[in-house]
Amino acid sequence: MAEQTGGDPLFESHDPIFDRKELLHVGHVPDEDRIVGRDDEIQSVAAEVGAITRGDPPNNVMIYGKTGTGKSLISRHVATRAQDAAQGNDIDCGVLYVDCSEANTETRTTRQLALSLKEQTEYQQNIPLRGVGTMEYYQHIWSILGDCFDAVIVILDEIDKLDNSNVLMQLSRAREARKTDAYIGVIGISNKVQYRETLDERIDSSFGHRELFFHPYDASQLREIMRNREDAFQPAVLEDGTIELCAALAAKKHGDARKAIEILKEAGELARRIGSETVSEDHIQQAQEVAEINRIEELTSGATVHAKLALYALASCIITGERETYKTREVYERYVGICELVATDPITENGLYRQLKEQAFLGVIESEKTGGGRSQGSYLLHRLVTDPKHIVKAGRRDTSLEELPTYDRLRETSPSTGNRDIDLTSFS
Repeated sequence: MAEQTGGDPLFESHDPIFDRKELLHVGHVPDEDRIVGRDDEIQSVAAEVGAITRGDPPNNVMIYGKTGTGKSLISRHVATRAQDAAQGNDIDCGVLYVDCSEANTETRTTRQLALSLKEQTEYQQNIPLRGVGTMEYYQHIWSILGDCFDAVIVILDEIDKLDNSNVLMQLSRAREARKTDAYIGVIGISNKVQYRETLDERIDSSFGHRELFFHPYDASQLREIMRNREDAFQPAVLEDGTIELCAALAAKKHGDARKAIEILKEAGELARRIGSETVSEDHIQQAQEVAEINRIEELTSGATVHAKLALYALASCIITGERETYKTREVYERYVGICELVATDPITENGLYRQLKEQAFLGVIESEKTGGGRSQGSYLLHRLVTDPKHIVKAGRRDTSLEELPTYDRLRETSPSTGNRDIDLTSFS
């Protein structure tokens, strides 16, 4: 019989699977000795913001990379070390972190910055949660910086989710405009390598940032990352081979350390739910399916409608066809028909190509340039990295795309049913 907490038989005092579950949480920033395969990236980020530790102005920096490549982790790690080093030199340095997927407007971002600064100081003025304009939040920010800080590092995670990048210009020009004497260094983080192209030329010039690119982890690095999380579990709970399988699955799919950790956590949750005393390879396999669906939904949730339709078009080609790869032209022809189904004007073929290129960067698809001989020339072939049914499910979660055919309906037109061509009008 399980041990009880406070005499209540509903709760166990001892978790049979997890010991330090916080090590598997997405927002957890591990100790330095648990950070794997990112020594060069740590040095690169430190080189850009390090001047702040000597009382000099830091550089602004944009960090690009797929999800789970350590962008947020390394940014927070370096910023915290810079803060400690600065304080050792009698420099009052603050660190502010904003998740722009939640604080996705200039008002929300500045409100969070002002509130975070107040939490770190003895600032007495009230900062309203609502009912005031953006400029009032800026005034609180400048006041706190002027009274309490020599410098501050601002981390804007998922910066591409901001609907207005004016905050970049305000922060980067604050000292020049005499709004504060504090040095402000901004670390922007984005999964979208084309984010800079969306910036207003004036803002891009003012921000004046350096760009860094983080590459996915390989299988050996993922294994080490997973081993550094073993003590999240009770002793002897992880069966032999589970760490290796988890790392191999993550490396094969996307090199995403965050999802590898999620797979491990989900496998533990699954084992606990079914009353297993250990986490097995079978639990890892089942957890990988759950994590992969979550990953695709996360990557596509913030994408444009046309990006979702481009992915759906490629997925439907694969589901209804007999090949795993398709040319841009073939995907575009399917995409145009799908646009008619959902009453949306299609973008150009070049626009679709750009959408597919962005999804290739995010690791949802792979695109390979192929020579087609003298008659065809070279062209791109696109394939999905994940199961096409995950793409279909994610696409139909957008309320504006609920009319898209389900996976099962698309399967009805596959070669196995004797059909060779898909008639999109049959779904309208």
